[in-house]
Amino acid sequence: MAEQTASSSLQGLRTQLTARWAAMAPRERQLVTVMAWLAAITLVFLIGVRPAWKTLQQTPVQLREVNAVLEDMQRQAAEVKALRQAPVVPPAQAEAALRSATERLGEGAKLRMLPDRATVTLTKVAGADLAQWLADVRANARARAVEANFAQVEPGVYSGTVSVVLPGVAPAGR
Repeated sequence: MAEQTASSSLQGLRTQLTARWAAMAPRERQLVTVMAWLAAITLVFLIGVRPAWKTLQQTPVQLREVNAVLEDMQRQAAEVKALRQAPVVPPAQAEAALRSATERLGEGAKLRMLPDRATVTLTKVAGADLAQWLADVRANARARAVEANFAQVEPGVYSGTVSVVLPGVAPAGR
């Protein structure tokens, strides 16, 4: 029943539109036809062309970002490969390198050696010095950070603790 009602109302609408079209002057028909074509072209452009065009404009930017991430990952992979190929550092030498790097931080760093790890407490250490310390510890002592807790106390100045495991020492509980 609802289908018949919809069908009859569509038929009635079609009849009205046909009657209006027949009543229009040829110039008005041409104008309505041109407007309908313009509306259709606009709709096709907005739905089909514009999104693709926008994607094409964004692609070079996204490609540069992806390439930058890829280069960073390749650099990190090369660094990991170099560290793996580096000769193993004896535990005594690793501890000495860790102590030396920590002493270069001055009074702002306190080293505490535990059986399974070393913990360094940092007090007001500059960010650049901290980054250099981490690089030195990783490269020279072959130590790896297993836990870090930092807080920025001033712009570019940090306090906190870092726990590192020296080569040849397995962390407790593993």
